[in-house]
Amino acid sequence: GTKVKVKVYRESTKETFDIELERAIIELKYVKHKMLDNQIGFVRLTQFGENVSGDVQKAVEDLLTKGMKGLILDLRFNTGGSLEEAIKISSFFLKDGTVVSVKDKAGNEQIYKREGKYLGDFPIVVLVNGGSASASEIVAGALKDRGRAILVGEKTFGKGSVQNVIPLPSGAGIKLTIALYYTPSGVSIHKKGIE
Repeated sequence: GTKVKVKVYRESTKETFDIELERAIIELKYVKHKMLDNQIGFVRLTQFGENVSGDVQKAVEDLLTKGMKGLILDLRFNTGGSLEEAIKISSFFLKDGTVVSVKDKAGNEQIYKREGKYLGDFPIVVLVNGGSASASEIVAGALKDRGRAILVGEKTFGKGSVQNVIPLPSGAGIKLTIALYYTPSGVSIHKKGIE
């Protein structure tokens, strides 16, 4: 709500002028949805940001109240984000079972099962491409392996590693790969992608 004056120089006119701006919190919208022809719902998810699963849930529920008969989930150019959000979003479309597992180099495995609300039985197509990576591959892989969705598009990026950021005293950090994740059928897509 506070205001700040910014001096702007425009090269094309060689003029300098002041602009007053008001500071505000900008909320990024990672989820967009609409109803297409034949009662097909369309949900576009651009990033697995914090609490994005709630927005996906609201979008799908809104489409269901409008009579959605099938869903297109667009994960093209979605470079990923939160593992927890990927698990929650996958869970909306899976009745039970494993979403993803994570294995470290010693072979220790952690299995993540579906959780939370199930949004219903309707056909799903997931759109993917070479820009679909990480968390978007977790969702695509879980829905494909479990027979819940058909994947359409191009092979995904193949970022199936889990990283931990280690802060350094200088303020920099090191991102260290600590494990790989596996689809429900036990396949590592790291450096391979999903067809």
